[in-house]
Amino acid sequence: MKRLLILLFVTALSSLSSLAWANEATPLAEDPVVEKRMIDISEEMRCLVCQNESLAGSRADLAQDLRRELRELIKQGKSDEEIKTFMVSRYGDFVLYRPPVKPSTWVLWLGPFFLMFVSIGFLLNYLRRRNTQINNKVLSNDDTLRIKTLLQKGEDD
Repeated sequence: MKRLLILLFVTALSSLSSLAWANEATPLAEDPVVEKRMIDISEEMRCLVCQNESLAGSRADLAQDLRRELRELIKQGKSDEEIKTFMVSRYGDFVLYRPPVKPSTWVLWLGPFFLMFVSIGFLLNYLRRRNTQINNKVLSNDDTLRIKTLLQKGEDD
């Protein structure tokens, strides 16, 4: 009986502690058209906190604020391009998942290829040096005979 009471107490305590960590529910969209457009635009933008997540999928506080701001811009009648231009002017090209190709973003576009070619060069250089360091041993006649007999035994089994 005492164990049952302790178990009930622990269960109640754990369920109450999970309520303390619960977040406030996000309100349903006032206008589904605005919400759909906001999601379409925010999927093409990077969360500035998470950096590897889209603005639409991020749960960071800043991402929620930016989505709220996108809704306001949409309600003001701004076009998608005007909204993206506003976000880029405020946060830079980094906010876009596909930044435009221009001199200031060449590192973003060409950097991965440069790193890949440099890595391949280092790998080829390493393999070339390793091959010259490996000593090629010539087997003696006795070793060759021993290998042949071992192979023949393996085929017979």
